[in-house]
Amino acid sequence: MEKLGALVSSGKDSLYAMQLMKERGFEIACLITVFSLNKDSFMFHTPATELVKLQAESLGLPLVTQETEGKKEEELADLKKAIKKAKGKYGVTGVVTGALHSEYQSERIKRICRELKMNVYSPLWHMNQEKELNELLDRGYEFVFTRIAAEGLDKTWLGRAITKKDVKKLAELSKKFGLNVAGEGGEFESLVLNMPLFSKKIKLVKTGIISETENSATLVVKSAKLAAD
Repeated sequence: MEKLGALVSSGKDSLYAMQLMKERGFEIACLITVFSLNKDSFMFHTPATELVKLQAESLGLPLVTQETEGKKEEELADLKKAIKKAKGKYGVTGVVTGALHSEYQSERIKRICRELKMNVYSPLWHMNQEKELNELLDRGYEFVFTRIAAEGLDKTWLGRAITKKDVKKLAELSKKFGLNVAGEGGEFESLVLNMPLFSKKIKLVKTGIISETENSATLVVKSAKLAAD
């Protein structure tokens, strides 16, 4: 079966997409993460992305990383470098993405992979957002929000385990304010602390919150570790 590299940001969508492809019989050979120095990157999730290193350890998978300054369009060259590195080192012939509805991200990843003669798989594409969040919780995912930036959300959403009650609330806020229930429009960013493929859960040891406005704040993870068995 085809070997894939999973484009992972540390958030829920990318890890769930990876799990779905594994369940379909594909081999996940490595994780691929781009660390952006621009917190407002158009392409890449930025809060707490460094914790992907703990996720890779818990998954027992190698991690291919690439840094980018995060300049619009220029950051795509850095993503291409990362994918090319994974192709050369681990023999991957395709990548899996957690894209749900973002044409911007999806089209650019497809273009890069066409240039590298690689396949792209997006198993969550156009999935109902509320359904996806409930599926994650049903499957035992534990995740927190690391950033919020939308009307209706405030800093109380940060750093706590998201529940089905929260999913219902997000659906209500979507009707009221038009926010994307899965956060794909930048309304929030997530961090997965546990999922079925992890051998150990991630424990946040020390965190802080930086508030910018009433509806915009970031969780700063000062230290984290894999929980003991």
